[in-house]
Amino acid sequence: MACKTFRGGIHPHDGKSLAAGAAITKVDPGTELVYLMNQHIGAPAVPSVAVGDRVLAGQTIATAGGFVSANILASVSGTVKAVAPHLCQNGDSAMAVTVENDGLYETVPGYGEERDYTTMTKEEIIAAIKDAGIVGMGGAGFPTHVKLTVREGLRIDYVLVNGAECEPYITCDYRLMLEKTELAVLGMKVLLRLFPDAVGVFGIENNKPAGIKALETVLAGGKRITVQTLKKKYPQGGERSLIRAVTGRKINAKMLPADAGCVVCNFSTVIAIAEAVCYQRPLLPRVVTVTGDAITNPSNFEVPIGTNVNALIEAAGGYREEPTKVIFGGPMMGAAVYVTDLPVTKTTSCILAMAKEQMGIYAPEECIRCGKCLSVCPEHLMPIKLKNAADAGDLAEFERMNGLECIGCGCCTYVCPAKRRLSPSITATKNQVLAEKKKATVKKS
Repeated sequence: MACKTFRGGIHPHDGKSLAAGAAITKVDPGTELVYLMNQHIGAPAVPSVAVGDRVLAGQTIATAGGFVSANILASVSGTVKAVAPHLCQNGDSAMAVTVENDGLYETVPGYGEERDYTTMTKEEIIAAIKDAGIVGMGGAGFPTHVKLTVREGLRIDYVLVNGAECEPYITCDYRLMLEKTELAVLGMKVLLRLFPDAVGVFGIENNKPAGIKALETVLAGGKRITVQTLKKKYPQGGERSLIRAVTGRKINAKMLPADAGCVVCNFSTVIAIAEAVCYQRPLLPRVVTVTGDAITNPSNFEVPIGTNVNALIEAAGGYREEPTKVIFGGPMMGAAVYVTDLPVTKTTSCILAMAKEQMGIYAPEECIRCGKCLSVCPEHLMPIKLKNAADAGDLAEFERMNGLECIGCGCCTYVCPAKRRLSPSITATKNQVLAEKKKATVKKS
């Protein structure tokens, strides 16, 4: 099958060799786990336990706070120590449930029992996914049961599993391709039961030949599920880029993938779906890459959600030198943090500790009008003009120039020879415009 891609994009150093060869290992979560209520897009979850309650692994400790929200479940057994605000990676605080781990790891009744998804109705499958607290695990955190509840009248032609993992340094999905291949295929089969007219496609970048081979081996002889090789390019794993490359269809900021006949799930997410639906194992652990030139032993860890990030850094041998910057996620779209005394959430894919030699020198200059930002933008926008409108506070001009179509990938900033911070300015202004629109809508209602 021909290697496909999209127009635009960049080719940053991927850094994946640091952790790609490290098999997934488990980490002791320690004595105290913290479950943030805002670890997904939408309304924060609402705590359903109180201080002093004993909880079991797999027990719901917070329920979805609205239609676009998700349950949160305890990943260990123990006693609720606190229900109070806790520091988040963005420096703000959010409500959280803290559980003191008793080390017994007792589970709720029925945990791990096999279930035949082929006998379940669509409604039962989606309910199982909702009960399990599954969200997009590639970083977005959109509640999966909402994504799979497609508006009536829409036909889904493609179920796409995003295995591009184009963000530099991150290798958690790659290791899952090698180590949990059959579960990924099973998760795809569950999704296809929801959409009987669709075909399933695993989109994998061509820098992961072992992952492609593993999937093709398991799928040998099958007709409804295929593997599509994608060109190694950033942001190939962006939802719009993936849809465009695999199907040729396009979506914009006013559309959902379902409007183009597509449903897209991250590779880790589709495995979580298989676990929840077929084995009644809700989303309790996730795989996290701990990497970067400042890490002693770059690794991939399976870790209970709620575990302190410092435990992962310690398990990776700690720092070989003091990091210049620590990022949650990858270097392109991740978020730098000033402390690591933070909990792992459902969307924590990577802890990246960057050494001094990995960091570029930031010395912004005036735009030299080279046009590089235009050539790499996957949405075919004009980043320099959007930044000018953003800096001037001209929200109307920003929106007129399709600023809301920006996906925040950072390609423009990466290629800018003048070292201008294009993407942060554009993203901040986009968020401002959306906030103003939301405020106006609320005022009207």
